[in-house]
Amino acid sequence: MKIRYGMVGGGDGSFIGSVHRSAAALDGDYELVCGALSSDATRARQSGLKLGLAAERCYDDYATMMQQEAQLPAEQRMQCVVIVTPNHLHLPVAKAALQHGFHVISDKPATLNLAECRELAQVLRDSGLLYGLTHPYIAYPMVQEARALIMAGRIGKVHKVIAEYIQGWLSTPIEHSGNKQASWRTDPARSGASNCMGDIGVHAFNLAEFISGLSVTQLRGELNRVVVGRELDDDGTVTLRFDNGAYGVLLASQICTGEENGIRLRVFGDKGSVDWRQLEPNTLWLRQTGKPTEQFRTGTPYLGPEAQRYTRIPAGHPEGYVEAFANLYRSFAAQIRALQRGGHSEMQAAPGIVAALRGMAFIETAVNSSNLGGAWLPFPAV
Repeated sequence: MKIRYGMVGGGDGSFIGSVHRSAAALDGDYELVCGALSSDATRARQSGLKLGLAAERCYDDYATMMQQEAQLPAEQRMQCVVIVTPNHLHLPVAKAALQHGFHVISDKPATLNLAECRELAQVLRDSGLLYGLTHPYIAYPMVQEARALIMAGRIGKVHKVIAEYIQGWLSTPIEHSGNKQASWRTDPARSGASNCMGDIGVHAFNLAEFISGLSVTQLRGELNRVVVGRELDDDGTVTLRFDNGAYGVLLASQICTGEENGIRLRVFGDKGSVDWRQLEPNTLWLRQTGKPTEQFRTGTPYLGPEAQRYTRIPAGHPEGYVEAFANLYRSFAAQIRALQRGGHSEMQAAPGIVAALRGMAFIETAVNSSNLGGAWLPFPAV
């Protein structure tokens, strides 16, 4: 049986809403049955009808959706809520969903601040339900392979991590010319204490910890507002210290004119290094001292089991962002079904509340450090 889900946000014209729906549909594991797809009631209803939802399940707001769906027979009501709203709504929507008995999949960052995320963690513990956070980049096959190579000791002891996520779309003040995506991301009331680090820096942080297998213990941040008059950061650098003594540098920027979505992860050890770029997602480079450089490709039989599990089509057929997103949805579906039967999923779990807490801790600590002139600060215990 398909997992029935409802969506909050992501109405007609939304980029990320359509990505979530495409990803959820790719493996046939989910069915969209209801939605509160906009903060504007008329647009919410129209968006739902356009997607083929029944009129009575196109809700004006998320509170009504939770209440009415919870009253439906178990075989009809939604089982999971997907949250694709601006950040300030993530906690109230997730809390309402969990308190009404629904699993949650949320866009990142998990909440508006770390205190809210701790509150969410408590509500989640009390509910006994599942929570997934969409960090899709870890679900690329070559990211899985990079982590596997490092865990197998192919590059030796990690001593340097360089994580980059650079874009150019905010190099001018487009938030003042009607761009909805820019307007809420640069608004502290809806985005939180950070724009750039909260929007894309947190993805780079998640990738850095996932691929290296290490945890950040200290950091210092320098966040910048390059575009004159902008309220939140649009550029920044964070220096990292990891639990094995390694150092790292995280670069995140949205004012790098001409850049599209430049994610790159390099991890250096005492025996070699790995190098992955999101714009060439099917390729991973392994460089070892005194040996020829090795190129790993998606879909090839020599990859490890996790990379194979996350690969969908034969070698030479490009796959990328939507497929990676779908890998998270497939993993979360496996978690839901395992919970229903009282067992455990054999698939790697989708990022959950720990990733949510660590992401919010990263954002908040980077902002605090920058406000203190770039002071080294301990990473909060989460």
